[in-house]
Amino acid sequence: MSISNGGGKPPRIVAELGRPETPEETAARKAENSRAHRANQTTRNLILALLASLVVVLFTVLVVVRPDNTLTHYVDYRAVAKSAQPGITATLAAPVLPSGWKSNDAELKSDSANDVNWYVGLITPKQQFIAIEEGVKTSDTWFGSILGTQQPTGHTTIDGIRWTVYDRTASVTTGNFQYSLAATVGTTRYVLHGSAQHEEVHELAAAIGAQLAAGNGG
Repeated sequence: MSISNGGGKPPRIVAELGRPETPEETAARKAENSRAHRANQTTRNLILALLASLVVVLFTVLVVVRPDNTLTHYVDYRAVAKSAQPGITATLAAPVLPSGWKSNDAELKSDSANDVNWYVGLITPKQQFIAIEEGVKTSDTWFGSILGTQQPTGHTTIDGIRWTVYDRTASVTTGNFQYSLAATVGTTRYVLHGSAQHEEVHELAAAIGAQLAAGNGG
């Protein structure tokens, strides 16, 4: 038996059925093929969109949001000291230091007739931290307010100033009180403390001694 389609293209033989497919089966097959094609196209478009998004994210991370080390804020601690010096009888510690030393903070923490607290934060050439804490006409408890319960481990004299040493580098490997120096000059008290090596702390102590010897108020 044969099925005529009016002289056109012979009907497709369906192997599973062993006969030509009917018009309804042809329409269903074409509809399924179209659906499968659209599904594949959609999947491909999703993959391409995902890849494009990953490229944008990678570009943003590598180029736009690249860390900028130049954002560190430095201050002219000697200029701040000079501005704060009038009216304070003691010299505010603002020593001249070699190239490579920088300051990230300088301020009068308090200023009254009987209580002056001056602070300078320094970054050393080896990228370590040292703070200068200076108390003018402060009470006997001032050292304890800075150093806490630390016990002295020795003494050293640097540029004519006798400093009490607080060395905790053997027991403390982090923090800003690994190595500290404390001294009293007249009615002014000084504490140097930080994470820097002894040599850099001593270099700072020598610079403060030179400033005081020169009578330089900043």
